[in-house]
Amino acid sequence: MLENEVMGMKVENPLFLAAGILGTTASSMRMVVKNGAGGIVTKSFSIEANDGYENPTIVKIEGGVINSVGLASPGVEAKREELKELTPIRSKTPVVASIYGNTADVFIDVAKKTQDYVDAFELNVSCPHAKCGYGSNIGEDPDLTYEIVKSVKDEIDNVPIIVKLTPNVTDITEIAVASQKAKADGLTLINSVGPGLRIDYKTGRPILNNKFGGIAGPMIKPIALKCVYQTYEKVDIPIMGVGGIKTYKDALEFLYAGASLLQIGTSIMYDGPGIFKTITDDLKNFLVENEYDSIKDIIGLSHRI
Repeated sequence: MLENEVMGMKVENPLFLAAGILGTTASSMRMVVKNGAGGIVTKSFSIEANDGYENPTIVKIEGGVINSVGLASPGVEAKREELKELTPIRSKTPVVASIYGNTADVFIDVAKKTQDYVDAFELNVSCPHAKCGYGSNIGEDPDLTYEIVKSVKDEIDNVPIIVKLTPNVTDITEIAVASQKAKADGLTLINSVGPGLRIDYKTGRPILNNKFGGIAGPMIKPIALKCVYQTYEKVDIPIMGVGGIKTYKDALEFLYAGASLLQIGTSIMYDGPGIFKTITDDLKNFLVENEYDSIKDIIGLSHRI
């Protein structure tokens, strides 16, 4: 009932681990799968190891968090070894590698080094707190996004390419259409909102070491839903919805808006990895109670009523 095939990936349920939460080591990703995740998106990585920003890198706010990790990663060689360990789970649970770079050549190099161990790539061109030349420095420009995606697609033709977009633009559908023209296989909407700031009321100093960070969690759900809804009407490629999903009702809203797959990240910090099983059980019960035959019946429902 929750099974589907999207971008060539067969999933038992639509809930993927989002990049950035528990996606660093093979053991943590396997643990998430045991708790019911239908798929995995790794933490973003690139060619070289990157220490990211110094702590503190995350702070809670009402309705979510502000984080500024700075794309910390162990580098492609170390990450490849972690991905190899996930081979046994890939027959039932797709593994998507989130990768980043500041040029097309870097994206291509990372993809070529890891393409045998993943089921798709998610191009992170949308991190709002990345250092110069990375993340949203690319994804805010439709022409640059097109060039990056097309270059990767020209070189990597056997693994689906998903583009993760930033909401921090005037019109996200413009970037989405540019990605589709570049032959992207799918889109992830959205990355963090912001950057935002929180200040310690006692000292008057910004709490995060980097001062500013991306805003994530339930408070950004309305923005994410709007982006998914608008983009669904403009493109013909699948959408992975992410941003504040905490319950099956949140998941339903994203599915109705047009997302075929979903990602959960920040909510794990509040409810633990068991959130995957809770939401999938509740989704299945909802479909049965409302006499739907398949989850496919409700994808994009809001556009048909």
